[in-house]
Amino acid sequence: MNSKKVKNVVVTSLKENVLTIATLAGVIIGVILGVGLKNSTDEPWSRRDAMYVSYIGKLFLNMLKCVIIPLIIPSLIASIGSMDLSLSGKVGLRAVAYYMATTVLAVILGIILVVSIRPGAGGIAEEDLQSETTKRNITTADTLMDLLRNCFPPNIIQATLQQHKTELVYPGENKTEDSATGATIDPEIKTTWMFKSAWSNGTNILGLVIFSIVTGVAIAMCGEDGKPLLHFFQSVSIVMMKVTTWIIHLAPVGVCFLVAGQLLEMKDIGGEFLKLGWYFFTVLLGLFIHGFIVLPTLFTLATRSLPFRFIANMGNPLATAFGTASSSATLPVTINALEEKNGVDPRIARFVLPIGATINMDGTALYEAVAALFIAQMNGVNPNIGQIIAISITATAASIGAAGIPQAGLVTMVMVLDTVGLPSEAVSLILSIDWLLDRFRTAINVLGDSLGAGIVAHLSKGELEKIENLEKPSLEVIHEAKENGQADC
Repeated sequence: MNSKKVKNVVVTSLKENVLTIATLAGVIIGVILGVGLKNSTDEPWSRRDAMYVSYIGKLFLNMLKCVIIPLIIPSLIASIGSMDLSLSGKVGLRAVAYYMATTVLAVILGIILVVSIRPGAGGIAEEDLQSETTKRNITTADTLMDLLRNCFPPNIIQATLQQHKTELVYPGENKTEDSATGATIDPEIKTTWMFKSAWSNGTNILGLVIFSIVTGVAIAMCGEDGKPLLHFFQSVSIVMMKVTTWIIHLAPVGVCFLVAGQLLEMKDIGGEFLKLGWYFFTVLLGLFIHGFIVLPTLFTLATRSLPFRFIANMGNPLATAFGTASSSATLPVTINALEEKNGVDPRIARFVLPIGATINMDGTALYEAVAALFIAQMNGVNPNIGQIIAISITATAASIGAAGIPQAGLVTMVMVLDTVGLPSEAVSLILSIDWLLDRFRTAINVLGDSLGAGIVAHLSKGELEKIENLEKPSLEVIHEAKENGQADC
């Protein structure tokens, strides 16, 4: 009887984790294929030969890129548009403020760690990294202004294809004079150079995200009039999530050939895998600090009580999140644990958690910020302050738009890389350990949602008591009417 139970548990576990096991198998086969092909000849592999091997993987990557806009934008509009701004009032505002604050903190923590540890630099000094980088003539002020310009695109259709950038015109080696203003143009001082506006190929994700947020808020404020448009975006979001699930099921094959092709393009395979180990350590360290130091500290400050018992009661949801790698799939378990074990008011738990499962992705935001900077370091790119801010904003926005399904972070990771012009093919490298990191970051996402619900419940006690006091007189009137035989029910 026991052996039958064990067999059922094993079979169920295998069925639930078939995609993860298959993706891991794809990575292992890809590594074996890549190393085997590399060692099959003494001659180094050309880029064309490597391209033939990674061709199927590139097709998979193109499929992922294809669903970025139709998945992220409607999801973002639908999640913001479905908030009942008038009814929820302070409760909703507290929840959103907590989620935004913790996501931003997670991104900042991730950036601090990756800049300090530099897992992708492989011991290269900061100055050498700078000299290896292809320098582009641009000032920090221009980068920051371009960032803001891209937040408000003049054409929303163009934003799906192009980003704005300011280019400086090199004046030559001698000082010259601007014929229009008479100002001196000094080759040594970039701020004196002539400049021009240009459009570079690449989706302007920031502009689309800002447009989506504004549209979502407008839908929420329009009430019933906005419902048809909200239902449209919700429908698009559901359909695209289904398409994304199909594409993610192709991951084992795509990943296998991407990894093999990537290995063939490497000079030193051992060195690259050492960097990957440092990357894994950096992400785990960030998740640990955020999940078990930053979030509990916020909980303690807000509720003036220790978080240990609260977190201990969330053991089952955290285990489920780690097992399924899906915050959406864990939602029923999380709600049950909050209400039954931690005594959170159901009105708070059932309002706050679904929002959290959609927009609160602390772990994902931290991971994407770390991964983007790690890939930049591996490619010998030293991001300037503008690019780091762009990564921060995009990682935050991407985590909000990330669907609560396993490995949906893949789609948003490609989006973050495209924003700062990094090669999206590099995703295949971190995919080899993404399946495991996905589980850790999902657990942190669920922990963040749960602690957020606890904080909001504590801060909203006054509002809940007022609602109860308003409901009591009406209930007493109905009770008296029943006793006097006046009730019509």
